[in-house]
Amino acid sequence: MAVRAVRGAVQLERDEAGHMDEQVGALLTAILDRNGLTADDLISIWFTATPDLHSDFPAAAARKLGIVDVPLICAQELDIEGAMPRVVRVLAHIESDRSRADIAHVYLGTAAALRKDIAQ
Repeated sequence: MAVRAVRGAVQLERDEAGHMDEQVGALLTAILDRNGLTADDLISIWFTATPDLHSDFPAAAARKLGIVDVPLICAQELDIEGAMPRVVRVLAHIESDRSRADIAHVYLGTAAALRKDIAQ
């Protein structure tokens, strides 16, 4: 098995803990489903959130999905003028037999505009 990285992002409609849980949960579920993964395939997950999000930790959504024994960390995204607001980004390290080219990076909704080159 190789170690691979999977990227993803979602833009929230509002800064509310329940909404963040729902949207980040949907993002993580899509990443797992589209790559044929289970929680056992996860090595670690980095979450970043834009500075306008402070209602909850994005990692809390992972715990609510049952991802409980995987190291998670949250950080604040750079505050760049003109950047898309209310975005949670994910960088998941996984064990997979897929080649790098076969990894499905997941950008949900309007966040697809962030990486048109790799969003699937």
